[in-house]
Amino acid sequence: MNLFRSKLVFYRKSYKKEITKKKKKMSTIADELFASFVDFEQVEEDQYIDLKRICRNKRRKLEVSKSSSLKLRYIHKNLSLAKNEMDRLRDENSKRLLRDRKLSLVLDLDHTLLNSAGFSVITDEEEYLNCERDVLPEYLKSSLFRVDLTKTLTKLRPYVNTFLKEASKLYELHIYTMGGFLYALEMAKLLDPENIYFNSRIISRDDSTRMFEKSLDVVLGKENATVILDDSESVWCKEHKENLIVIERYHFFANSCKQFGVDHKSHSQLKSDENESEGALANSLKILQQIHTLFFDMGQKDSLEDRDLRKVLKSVRKEVVKGCKVVFSDEISN
Repeated sequence: MNLFRSKLVFYRKSYKKEITKKKKKMSTIADELFASFVDFEQVEEDQYIDLKRICRNKRRKLEVSKSSSLKLRYIHKNLSLAKNEMDRLRDENSKRLLRDRKLSLVLDLDHTLLNSAGFSVITDEEEYLNCERDVLPEYLKSSLFRVDLTKTLTKLRPYVNTFLKEASKLYELHIYTMGGFLYALEMAKLLDPENIYFNSRIISRDDSTRMFEKSLDVVLGKENATVILDDSESVWCKEHKENLIVIERYHFFANSCKQFGVDHKSHSQLKSDENESEGALANSLKILQQIHTLFFDMGQKDSLEDRDLRKVLKSVRKEVVKGCKVVFSDEISN
């Protein structure tokens, strides 16, 4: 009998230790989740407490069954959130952004912010791109990169540095690519080497909730306060196309033109590039600034939380088409 009691006590202690370990693990995940999305220097103490409470509240489960949870592996490899917890966290994050007069902006990578080509598809005509940096044409010295980890040459789109700097003043920036997570991380390092703009908000196809399709399910921004900038409408699910601004594709490499059936030579073949001040990203920034102004400064009497950015986007699209005030240009500059 004593032996039985001893074993029972042992098993109880082991069970308690295991539960304690799991709780500590989830607390760590919650801390990382919180730290990933909050700039502590810009958060007031009461905001900090509110957000921390959402992430650390012991009464809420962060890890639930697969059938009812969203995996947020881009924040932490073991993190899953129940839908209602995701909604609460998204709501709190949105309130914080609105207090800071910010919206959410989801950015595609390839053909939107940059263009990449595998080492094996570089043509003889493009062989000059493999030269040492100091002998490259001036316009390539700070924007062309050899990424050995992904075996690609990557060219940043003209104006991208200014675009990210200015857009980040008005929006919380996310990357969302149909490329793999390793590729996404490497591209983020090129775009944001000091980790100023994206933090851990780097989403790849590995994080998507739908096969071969993007959605805002895994984005910590409310749909009524999120803009998407992407070169492809077809990759987005039907529910979120109202949030989308389609930008002209950036075809720097010959393989990019070939891939999309473009019947003119690429920038690399012509040894040219997009016009920086009048190119697609410069025009996109103007539209994003206009959207931000319309959302926050049009004198509506309703609360910011009740406003719907999709209505603003709809009116901006009509204005662009009607007045041709903004042109997304993919014209090759000589």
